[in-house]
Amino acid sequence: MRETLKNIEQSGRSLAILIDPEKMKLDAVAAFAETIPTTILFLQKNLHIDQFFFFVGGSTMENTNFDRWVKKLKQNTPIPVVIFPGSCDQLSENADALLFLHLISGRNTDYLIDQQVNAAKQLKETALEIIPTGYVLIDGGKETAVQRISKTLPLPQNKVENIINHAYAAQLMGNQLVYLEAGSGAKKSVSVDIVRKVSDQINVPLIVGGGLRTMSQIEAVYEAGAKMVVIGTAIEENINWNG
Repeated sequence: MRETLKNIEQSGRSLAILIDPEKMKLDAVAAFAETIPTTILFLQKNLHIDQFFFFVGGSTMENTNFDRWVKKLKQNTPIPVVIFPGSCDQLSENADALLFLHLISGRNTDYLIDQQVNAAKQLKETALEIIPTGYVLIDGGKETAVQRISKTLPLPQNKVENIINHAYAAQLMGNQLVYLEAGSGAKKSVSVDIVRKVSDQINVPLIVGGGLRTMSQIEAVYEAGAKMVVIGTAIEENINWNG
């Protein structure tokens, strides 16, 4: 059943909290799951969120048992867990869904097709809901882990038409979501103008993440047409973050 994509499509506003397992030890997961509902209730009330998700993944996963980590989170929360993978090694049957990412803004074949082929070998019998997702890396004012690991350059924010074309190409290639990402810890988020123009061009749900640290920023992104917003750094820095 394709519940995750269906819920994103049908909700007015979805929000995903991004967690990097390398930044949260396994024995801290239960305490996090117990504490985060206060933040979720605040966001739900003030931003009128219909649906929450956890996105789990990171650029590397060298010192973490990814499957055990995902299983631990699922055991401690009713919120759907979606894998946001940094590589084909970040897979787990304990999650609810997987964003099958296509780094359409890059030109490194490893992230255009090689990682996807290696993942496909492991997903032939999976029960995971797989959601093809066009991933567009946008310049957020600093070098991000995605840029370093993928060895690809982000798209400049002053080249708006180029960003629109990448997003539309992602849709034409059959992706069911388009994700505009400024990167973890970005100094500047994807501009509202870009979000609006991309949203006007595509007819699949638009996800926006990176550099969103205030309620007003998030509200503006929703108003511009994003179906889902992803926050990570703000939560990492303060688990009781309220914008």
